Amino acid sequence: MNRCVRCLIPDTRPDTAFVNGVCSACLNHDAQEKIDWKAREMDLHVLLARHRGKGPYDCIVASSGGKDSTAQVMKLINAGARPLIVTATTCMLTDMGRRNIDNLKQYAPTIEVTPNQAVRRKLNLLGLTLVGDVSWPEHVAIFTTPIRIAVALGIPLVFYGENPQAAYGGPIGTEDARQMTRRWVSEFGGFLGLRPADMVGWDGITRVDMAEYEFPSDAAIAKAGVEAHFLGQYLRWNSRENAQIAEDAGMEFELPFDGNWWPWENLDNAMTGLHDYMMYKKYGYGRACAQLSVDIRNGDIPYDEAEKILARKEGLFPTRYAGVSMSAILDRLGITRKQLDMLIDKFTPEKYSR
Repeated sequence: MNRCVRCLIPDTRPDTAFVNGVCSACLNHDAQEKIDWKAREMDLHVLLARHRGKGPYDCIVASSGGKDSTAQVMKLINAGARPLIVTATTCMLTDMGRRNIDNLKQYAPTIEVTPNQAVRRKLNLLGLTLVGDVSWPEHVAIFTTPIRIAVALGIPLVFYGENPQAAYGGPIGTEDARQMTRRWVSEFGGFLGLRPADMVGWDGITRVDMAEYEFPSDAAIAKAGVEAHFLGQYLRWNSRENAQIAEDAGMEFELPFDGNWWPWENLDNAMTGLHDYMMYKKYGYGRACAQLSVDIRNGDIPYDEAEKILARKEGLFPTRYAGVSMSAILDRLGITRKQLDMLIDKFTPEKYSR
């Protein structure tokens, strides 16, 4: 396993290109300096004006109630938009996550879509068993639920946060995408090769159960004129600045787990710690690595210092995450710690050469 020569991201990270030892996230960061951000902001205002008045709201913000979601809502309101917040209920909502979702309701109306929780628990276990991702249904719902609501309510403009390939690395050329299309979702939306239809028949799950996770048809999207855009392609994206905007707007935060570096990210889902631990076991890097790498690129921390911090945080097991014990998560999944360890071993390569 080789790390980027400029940040800490390893070449085992899926879909991440490297050029002369430099990861695509660092290359994209360099390219950000050449973008005319004032022109991009004007493009945003043109986009908002084009859709204004087409529905009961000017746009939808796909939201978790976290720092980036809160910052998006505040930025769009400042741009003169009337957003509707749409939240796909997470797998195991934390108390802080609940308060932060409620906090956002004072700025814009909110729709929360909560799927059948008995089915969700089955999907969590299936995601963990089949592809090593306990958060599989959450990732699917994040990308499908706001689009489904947009189609149903006739609100044609949907905003997501950053383009992940631009911010965190991906195949060369994908960093320029401004729109989140069906093709983009199928390739980068966290499906990990599974479609919602693939879950039908497992543990009694039906097509009706999975309809809540399906992307609307192309015909339905075209009829409603729905298009989804990455706000970070119009307004320069900075996680620390977003955290400050969110804090000023009343968002609560604290470090959810010692294996994290930032205290203001991934606070809503108690299962995120297990998701991140599996990411580390499968690919050799965890949440702290990703967060520290962003700070290195932005000049917020020297590489050498970040490397020392990572050595203390990488690979920690999340006995507790955001105030929720692993035993509570295992009870929700219906498995024992021994069964979890067997699943972890299933997705762990025999060794990493560093």
